[in-house]
Amino acid sequence: QVQLVESGGGLVQPGGSLRLSCAASGDILRINTMGWYRQAPGKERELVATITNSGSTNYGDSVAGRFTISRDDAKSAVWLQMNSLKPEDTAVYVCYVATSRYNTWGQGTQVTVSS
Repeated sequence: QVQLVESGGGLVQPGGSLRLSCAASGDILRINTMGWYRQAPGKERELVATITNSGSTNYGDSVAGRFTISRDDAKSAVWLQMNSLKPEDTAVYVCYVATSRYNTWGQGTQVTVSS
């Protein structure tokens, strides 16, 4: 199993920036992909960004060009740099880990973009 610790959520004004982090522990040798999804009330969970153990990244259409994901493979941690934030980015952001055997989801961290 993999345990996840997320941090970095909070309140930010439109146009501002925020950085999320997710650190994995436990069965980290089997991790293939890490990333972030988000879910707003009344909406389905959607892809934000993922990164593989080889460094390949994938971004959701709504955040491409504004968000950047990076990974520290030695520590099994990922960071999500969020720039030019918009009110529609408001959601619970959830860390995601995929291994060769199972997927793991974090508890989520709230991001609120409001003036």
